[in-house]
Amino acid sequence: MITTPIADGVVDVHAHWLPRELFDLPPGAPYGPMHDRGGELYLGELPLSIATDAMSDPAAAVLDMDRAGIGVRVLSAPPFAFPLVPGPAAAHYAEAFNAALGEVVANSGGRLVGLGMVTLGDAGEATRQLETMAAIEGIGGVAIPPLVGNGSLDSDPLRHVLAEAARLGLAVLVHPMQLARPEWSNYYLANLIGNPVESATAIATLLLSGLVDELPGLRICFVHGGGCAPGLVGRWSHAWSARADVSSRAPRRPDEAFRDVYFDTVTHGQAQLALLTQLAGADKILCGSDYPFDMAESDPARFAVEHGPGADALHRAAQTYLAMRARRPAASAAS
Repeated sequence: MITTPIADGVVDVHAHWLPRELFDLPPGAPYGPMHDRGGELYLGELPLSIATDAMSDPAAAVLDMDRAGIGVRVLSAPPFAFPLVPGPAAAHYAEAFNAALGEVVANSGGRLVGLGMVTLGDAGEATRQLETMAAIEGIGGVAIPPLVGNGSLDSDPLRHVLAEAARLGLAVLVHPMQLARPEWSNYYLANLIGNPVESATAIATLLLSGLVDELPGLRICFVHGGGCAPGLVGRWSHAWSARADVSSRAPRRPDEAFRDVYFDTVTHGQAQLALLTQLAGADKILCGSDYPFDMAESDPARFAVEHGPGADALHRAAQTYLAMRARRPAASAAS
């Protein structure tokens, strides 16, 4: 719930934070616990090439905002912290994260906003967590993965979360999990190819299942510029016109429904961001940074403003996506 006005400046909707007391991660986390080694953050035995404080200290996130000219930063958990295996331990983990996130945003002076997490696989628990989240000042929505097991957004548990988020007026951020495959074991391909493919799979599922039309109140954003989706939506639309099995559940062509979805600006290329803006529309582009990971945009506000739809459009899109009010000018002394 966000009732306070949005601060001036660019809003970064895609940044990560996790308190040190939750570095153990929930049951079923795919890579092992996080830990600190001499100030550097590790995931299991994998070095993440970032300072531990950058992930765990809200003050570090704010300092980076000041460096990058960001007015508001939206914090969500790193994707490997999503509770994928339901049970009491997972529920406790999600509740602890949401409570800690609420404290962080409450003490930020309006500079930080939060996206909470839910236990995936327990519909009743997810609903309770979302309802609690919706009542926490400064929490604007929920972050989820694009895939759980063999299913995506059109099947539970993710479909249930989308429906409940739409009912409660919560924004949804979809972040890929960097799931490993043998052919992606070298050259960081699990990130460079895997993450974009995960996002594109979820976007295609959202559009071709008709879910984006069934939930007209859903405000959903895909990070990393939607992954592969901008380059594939034309192919999806051709198939929608050519094949009954592709169009059977989707009332609109994918390139039309694509304009009902939000995307961040972490595309790492001017041409890619220009294509995304053309396909999605300027009102659906949100600034993102991916702070503090190695694949983060180094100058996210400048990149989004100069090569995206512009500062005013980015600000309006963030207000709509997060259901935040615009900041009113301060009254003059003579008024």
